[in-house]
Amino acid sequence: MDLFSGLTVTQLFNVIMIPVQVIIIFLTFYYFVLSMFGLYRRREDKILTPEKSFAVVVAAHNEEAVIGPLVENLRMLDYPKELFDIFVVADNCTDKTALIARNAGAIVHRRFNTEKRGKGYALEWMFHRLFKMERQYDAIVIFDADNLVKSNFLFEMNSKLCQGHKIVQCYLDSKNPMDTWVTNTFSIAFWVTNRLLQLARYNTGRLSNVLGGTGMCISTDVLKEFGWGATSLTEDLEFSMKALTHGIKTTWAHDAVVYDEKPLTFMQSWYQRKRWAQGQVDVAGRYFFPLILKGIRERKIMYFDAAIHLFQPALVMIATFFMMTNFISALQSSYTHVFTLVMPWTGWQILSSIQYLYPIAALALDRIPWKAYVGLILYPVFIYSWIPIVFLGFINRKDKQWSHTKHTRSINIEDVVKQKKVSTS
Repeated sequence: MDLFSGLTVTQLFNVIMIPVQVIIIFLTFYYFVLSMFGLYRRREDKILTPEKSFAVVVAAHNEEAVIGPLVENLRMLDYPKELFDIFVVADNCTDKTALIARNAGAIVHRRFNTEKRGKGYALEWMFHRLFKMERQYDAIVIFDADNLVKSNFLFEMNSKLCQGHKIVQCYLDSKNPMDTWVTNTFSIAFWVTNRLLQLARYNTGRLSNVLGGTGMCISTDVLKEFGWGATSLTEDLEFSMKALTHGIKTTWAHDAVVYDEKPLTFMQSWYQRKRWAQGQVDVAGRYFFPLILKGIRERKIMYFDAAIHLFQPALVMIATFFMMTNFISALQSSYTHVFTLVMPWTGWQILSSIQYLYPIAALALDRIPWKAYVGLILYPVFIYSWIPIVFLGFINRKDKQWSHTKHTRSINIEDVVKQKKVSTS
């Protein structure tokens, strides 16, 4: 006999729609509660004595426009010069990246491999070279070529390492937030993530943070023991999850700041985010269920939280399906409305309104210059553009071809600091 014979249309539709609603409701409340932990700064006792040594590694592919200011910036970091060295991996470069980096004071290693292309492969290649050197470092710090770095960065990382942390992610700021409406809204998205997700996770004291692609500090002993092995389109997320499966948390350094170049045009941001979506779907396929099982076995919420983070693309697709279903009036009476059983629609409207205030809260709490608030007008456009991007990322999840984002904003750290002082005065 057919398993579904005798069931009404409503009962059949409920098989799909009730789980869909339960997932959306649970994760809505989960992220709402989590974000509350980002509304304050937890008191930190910092270690100010420089003890740890660092290999500062920059992976660069045809970055002649921006590599010079970064290397000069890194050489001027407020940390004993004998405790860090700057390495630039000129990865499959056909321009003057290697020459400019060397002239600026970096130790340059040139890599040529047209089969294993991408940042993850370049980093793995460089790590193996570092491990064979006579001088060994306590930790490796990773930057992108378009970055600029706040002067206290290595002191903040030193403090975290001396406290026993093994993997640290810094605050990801923007060096060009006011170039275009895209850089403005992109920057807002990063500021919201910094405050209401990354800092929030750190403040709970029980969750693991997620590496953000740059401004990452990893203890050398972790890399030697477990290997890098992160060569997907989102190598940062991949290594975060790999480390966590071994029980190694990533922590957060809110006062260590990297200024990252945001894409100037919508299409540049589209392709970059599509790559991120492809990578996240790929990583989720490999780590979602192992993290769930590890969380059940060890009864630790940090594994469930990491799995929930990996589930985000699926959540976007599920929520979109539910939203589209509700546009069809004939279907609205064909299933049980769990949302209204949880609380009245006015309650959901209030909750939605509060969520729209998140970006304002994040910007205000981190004292972002008031000019950046203009981007809030078009911020919903940027956020909702993630919907087709996620679907494309899912469809193309098996495409591992690396797409390089061209960087052109050649400014120095003094200009960035000056702009922020002028904007906040």
